Amino acid sequence: MVVAKAWILKKHFDGFPKASDFDLKKIELPDLKDGGEQKLLLESVFLSVDPYMRPYSRRYMKEGDIMIGTQVARIVESKNPTFAVGAFVVGNKGWRTHFISDGKDLQLLPSNWPESLPKSLALGTVGMPGLTAYFGLLEVCKMKPGETVLVNAAAGAVGSVVGQLAKIGGCKVVGCAGSDDKVAYLKKIGFDEAFNYKTVKSLDEALSKASPDGYDCFFDNVGGEFACVAINQMKKYGRIAVCGAISQYNDSVPQKGPYVQIPMIFKELQMEGFIVSRWNNRREEGLQALLKWVVEGKVKYHEQVTEGFENMPMAFMGMLKGENLGKAVVKV
Repeated sequence: MVVAKAWILKKHFDGFPKASDFDLKKIELPDLKDGGEQKLLLESVFLSVDPYMRPYSRRYMKEGDIMIGTQVARIVESKNPTFAVGAFVVGNKGWRTHFISDGKDLQLLPSNWPESLPKSLALGTVGMPGLTAYFGLLEVCKMKPGETVLVNAAAGAVGSVVGQLAKIGGCKVVGCAGSDDKVAYLKKIGFDEAFNYKTVKSLDEALSKASPDGYDCFFDNVGGEFACVAINQMKKYGRIAVCGAISQYNDSVPQKGPYVQIPMIFKELQMEGFIVSRWNNRREEGLQALLKWVVEGKVKYHEQVTEGFENMPMAFMGMLKGENLGKAVVKV
């Protein structure tokens, strides 16, 4: 019998999450049986912490549930011929060290995954965040060569991929981040312009200086005041992909205006919110494109790896504070 450890949402977050909102529990897993539904035993190797967990926990979880999230897991025992012992999969089983599955909700890593590539990338650049950047740029922003793309939270898991894909697509890219180290990283991976939004005197002036002619595409991960300022810098017929609103996730009281209608009307802008699962039927296409660019060195990656399953809440809270460069993952 295997005893799994799991992090429980003890109390719904009120404002910024606290360590006391979580509880570590032990769960006894039953033995696998021949002919039953539960045919696979898996152990988590890497677990993801992502901004979406903050608003999704309130919307989709009740207190006492295992925290939502994705992992790269290794198959320890198998009674399913599709999944060999030792194979690695991506699962959506929450914050737990071990779990049992029938295999229907698991996705094997691409068969052409190079041995030299960290498997944790299946939670980041070659996973959900990378796919979010890929489909957000291609299908929502509909970027074209020669255009100017703006992305905020640009040193994060999604934003860093957005900028590099826009460069591959022949665009000028402007990014902003919350520290000088992150700005240096953005320039290192090919952003044309980058600035620290926390230290500029005027966000409006910084955006104008980075691209005096304005922006064709705006990939928004932050929302709030940044988005209100950036919308006024859009070119006519500009497109805005609303991916996240991390500036508002921890607010107890909703933020109020300014409002977007006037610039939206006079610039004839398109603004569209999206969730990457819309393109689940094209997941393989996106993963293969991202994997190819990573292998070729056209898309670079950086991971913020926290060691130890017991540090999941700390890694989650650190990510929400912006302490991570690139994708935040926990190594079990």
